[in-house]
Amino acid sequence: MKQASSEIPALHEMFREAFKIGAAVSTGIIAAQGSFIAKHYNSITAENEMKPVEVQPEEGSYSFEAADGIFEFAESRGIGVRGHTLLWHNQTGDWMFKDAEGGACSREQLLARLQTHINTVVGRYRGRAYAWDVVNEAIEDKTDQYLRDTRWLEIIGEDYLRQAFEMAHQADPDALLFYNDYNETDPVKSGKIYKLVRSLLDQNTPIHGIGMQGHWNIYGPSIEEIRSALKLYASLGLKIHITELDLSVFRHDDKRTDLKAPTAEMLKLQEERYAEIFALLLEFRDSIDSVTFWGVADDYTWLDGFPVRGRKNWPFLFDEQKQPKASFARLAELAASQS
Repeated sequence: MKQASSEIPALHEMFREAFKIGAAVSTGIIAAQGSFIAKHYNSITAENEMKPVEVQPEEGSYSFEAADGIFEFAESRGIGVRGHTLLWHNQTGDWMFKDAEGGACSREQLLARLQTHINTVVGRYRGRAYAWDVVNEAIEDKTDQYLRDTRWLEIIGEDYLRQAFEMAHQADPDALLFYNDYNETDPVKSGKIYKLVRSLLDQNTPIHGIGMQGHWNIYGPSIEEIRSALKLYASLGLKIHITELDLSVFRHDDKRTDLKAPTAEMLKLQEERYAEIFALLLEFRDSIDSVTFWGVADDYTWLDGFPVRGRKNWPFLFDEQKQPKASFARLAELAASQS
């Protein structure tokens, strides 16, 4: 028998003594699921609608309708907002990097454009976003390379990272500023993330935390790898936010497309994984004060169709009817055991 919605404990209330519980949203998801979001989450992040190309598709032409709607929804319900994201190599208009003739712009021109973008976006929501993912995914995955080869790096040089954080801090001195990345538990990449953030701190850069995306699956990374990464990042004395958590029911190299629903084995593994991951996050509650899922419930996830086109995925605590899964019940037991 399904529980009535009113009988289900609020997810964010279960962990209120430890950290905020967030979800990635869009204006469409808010319109369809606003009351559900408001019950279970006390932090939200725009999945796409605050990325650079969405708010400034052309130079000087800003589109804030969607972002404004997200803030208005959150503020009317006492929900915090994480801003995502100010600088990324993806979902950024090509105009940002070009001069009037269509060639690469100068370092000075790109820095000026970045300054204007950050001042305008962060300034609009000054005092309203509690945190920003300032720079997203600047580290290279390949073992033999440190920084990702992007137009930011090519045109400005390595100091674009420091410059972005300083600009964001000037635009809102009270917001927490994060470096955000994926594959953040891989030992080689975590070492490079540590190196980057350490170098920023050594330059007195206003960076306050590391965003661990947490796009994991029910098979890995191991809890030992996650623990090692958390320990490494926590040693910097900064905050850690889990920013984009989901647990795919498929290994990354699993190309199956035949499943119409998760198997009982998948759901059991997912339940066990969520329980051990949250137990670990609670161990690091002195460093972690925000955990955000990259979606609300299994009816929609960016993993639908990625990396296998046309395939459904079921990565969250709530099913396609927004009913709590066994994973949710395990987390409720875990939370109760902590009180």
